[in-house]
Amino acid sequence: MPVLVSDTSVIIDLDRGALVEDLFRLPYEFAVPDLLFARELAGVLGDQLLALGLRVEELSSDELRRAAGLRRERKELSAPDTFAFAIAERRGWPLLAGDGGIRRLARDTQVECYGVLWVCDQFEGGRHVPAPRLHAGLTAISTHPRCRLPALEVRIRLERYAGG
Repeated sequence: MPVLVSDTSVIIDLDRGALVEDLFRLPYEFAVPDLLFARELAGVLGDQLLALGLRVEELSSDELRRAAGLRRERKELSAPDTFAFAIAERRGWPLLAGDGGIRRLARDTQVECYGVLWVCDQFEGGRHVPAPRLHAGLTAISTHPRCRLPALEVRIRLERYAGG
């Protein structure tokens, strides 16, 4: 089963939309770096994610060097973001990210990268989440004050889910 490396923002968004459990119904495995898990997910949500099957990955020495180099080069990236990117790049796993800085880095280095809307498309296409619940979830995500999803793309999906 393919593995996707996630940053925190995608998981938090899906949690806001009450869709995080559904993520683990998709035909993928999901992983985060150990540093990201310890700093940003440990606790109740982290325990839930582990129970659902989240993989917590330790970086190799090569991946650590890559992450440290990225942290020096790209000040806008957090250490957890550089860890997630280094794992994805070195292991050839797609990245699941919402943060603009890490998405730009993925684009610049041709690392496969997806976001929350792609996850919603996977839920819809595989009929993993009923349209009314998907609509409610994406509405909750998109109306949160910290949402940075493109409004047009959100609106297109919400209209489609409302009809489905």
